[in-house]
Amino acid sequence: MLETSSALRAAAARVLEDNWLGSSTVPSRNLYPHQWSWDSAFIALGLRHLAPERARRELVTLFNAQWRDGRVPHILFNPDTPPEAYFPGPGFWRAGRTSGLIQPPVHARAVWAVHQADPVGSDTDTFLATLYPKLKAWHRYLLAHRDFGGHGLVSIVHPWESGMDNSPAWDGPLSRVTPADPGQFTRRDLVHGAPADRPTDDEYCRYVRLAAGYRDSDYSDIHWPTERDGFTVEDPGFNALLADAELALAEIAVTLGLPAAAAGHRESAARMAKAMTERLWDTRAGFFFPLDVRTGKACREYTCGGLLPLLLPDLAVAPALLSTATGPRFRLGQVLAVPSYDLTSPSFDPAKYWRGPAWANVGWLVREGLLRHGEDALARQLRLDLLNLARWTDFAEYVNPLSAAGHGARSFGWTAALAIDLLAGEES
Repeated sequence: MLETSSALRAAAARVLEDNWLGSSTVPSRNLYPHQWSWDSAFIALGLRHLAPERARRELVTLFNAQWRDGRVPHILFNPDTPPEAYFPGPGFWRAGRTSGLIQPPVHARAVWAVHQADPVGSDTDTFLATLYPKLKAWHRYLLAHRDFGGHGLVSIVHPWESGMDNSPAWDGPLSRVTPADPGQFTRRDLVHGAPADRPTDDEYCRYVRLAAGYRDSDYSDIHWPTERDGFTVEDPGFNALLADAELALAEIAVTLGLPAAAAGHRESAARMAKAMTERLWDTRAGFFFPLDVRTGKACREYTCGGLLPLLLPDLAVAPALLSTATGPRFRLGQVLAVPSYDLTSPSFDPAKYWRGPAWANVGWLVREGLLRHGEDALARQLRLDLLNLARWTDFAEYVNPLSAAGHGARSFGWTAALAIDLLAGEES
């Protein structure tokens, strides 16, 4: 097993080396040839075991592109990549070298982990002192500018902001969006990915319409949510990750000698957990559902985003959520890793992007949640699944949780990085 683990670690390290641009890492050389926000956070978790200084540089590079309002854009474009290599590229967004959307705020957890891997080097680089105010500004943007529901939870304004692009949870809110004219753009994702696995043309046209509308509003979080074609959803996955990030910020603040600030971050996390339970938890279903802020109705689809509140260590409803996770809808511990969608739904598709396949980053996050709630046996099984899937599929972007078939890009950044992180644990 040691030889196999060593070989897997070496192969994963080669993926990260091949995807390294000099100051950041691309998720995939072909399909995603730029720097993505939450990808970089997960990639840094693996890089910290190989080259902590590179992990620090990965995150600093991303936050150097932070907007003045505090948002961290979901794409930082590589100027050496031809514009036609990816759509929508910088010309579409009209925001310089970045996009104007965001992605889940996993960065504080990554920053804290990277610091812990090399405290001396981190202190020498003033890593925490540099990024702490940037992380605070990022969270402040989310909590101050994106609380459209007025109950202390963040709303996303585009499915891409969830990180789970074409999740069935977004079908209802997205159905109100007028599709863009497909003749106005060319989908580049279909060149490098199997069309049957990717979002449909109709879905993609709605994504483009939403993104263009938000862009044309000058990325205004005051005016755009009121537009007819807007999309305003409180996502339990996004909000759970922000609450967990606030807990990580508390750890950072303690290290920087800021106990009052640390207490404030913990209080913020507790408020969010309470609001999520009050707004998004369905007791009868035993699950967290997204809320369509425009209609006040739940998006009642069982997706992997509803499992992410397990990250919160004091979550009162954790036993009921664990029951749903191990039940027929997700069969945690019985199928491979974590299906992204309800296994019992007639719409479940094990190969269709976020409509069934398992993803390494979701598996890693759910495993963290299991450990925080004492589910060590399930966490061990999930770790083994994730490592085996990385090994069997050449670090595929996503996998069939029933057959272990790989889909999407190969040599995918966060799949390789998280395999390294899992191998570095005490169980390896």
